[in-house]
Amino acid sequence: MSLFFSTLFIGITIVIYLLMAQFYNRFTHPLLVPIFTSSLLVVGLLLVTNTSYITYMSGAKWIDELLGPAVVALAIPLYDHRDIVKRNAPTIFFSVIVGAIVGMVSGIILGMMSQINKELIFSIAPKSVTTPIAMEISEIVGGAPALAAVYVMVAGISGAMFGPYLMRVCNIKHSISRGIGFGTASHGIGTARALEIGDVEGALSSISMTLSAVFTSFLCPIILSIFL
Repeated sequence: MSLFFSTLFIGITIVIYLLMAQFYNRFTHPLLVPIFTSSLLVVGLLLVTNTSYITYMSGAKWIDELLGPAVVALAIPLYDHRDIVKRNAPTIFFSVIVGAIVGMVSGIILGMMSQINKELIFSIAPKSVTTPIAMEISEIVGGAPALAAVYVMVAGISGAMFGPYLMRVCNIKHSISRGIGFGTASHGIGTARALEIGDVEGALSSISMTLSAVFTSFLCPIILSIFL
């Protein structure tokens, strides 16, 4: 039975994503980004069929296991464009620091303006880094790791959906700038979106994602102590 569920849910997830990718290619719109529409369809399917998340992950976990190798594979475009990274190292370093700080401060300020409790603010502060790191930071500072994971997904998906549109509005055309923006604000999901735009964007996004996680780990407790 476990083998049946494994095959079934892996197949369902892959088919849904491929269909949504084709749909997005035909009707390009920010709200139709495959990772967003696929997630909605999978959640809807689980609700309609009354299938628990645990049952779903009994098979789909093998797709989740591919996340590690996928992240490591980002080293390939990074290596291919290592000369660009070396030439622009100070700019990348400074930009990611500023972006990481803005990402944390904006979440904290919006949380304070909305008068939400401290636990939610502690959970939303590290929203722009990868899920495991955000959950760890949230737990250390007194937030809820589960909520932090939700905020991370929201930041990643919204960045993939609206990032290209916002960059067009703000007239951000340089490949390095776009790559740094995606990686710093929307971690792995944003990096995947950046790779769709170009190899340079993907390479810069991958290193920005890594640096943002490092900086956020150090700076988040300090910034929270200043505001709260």
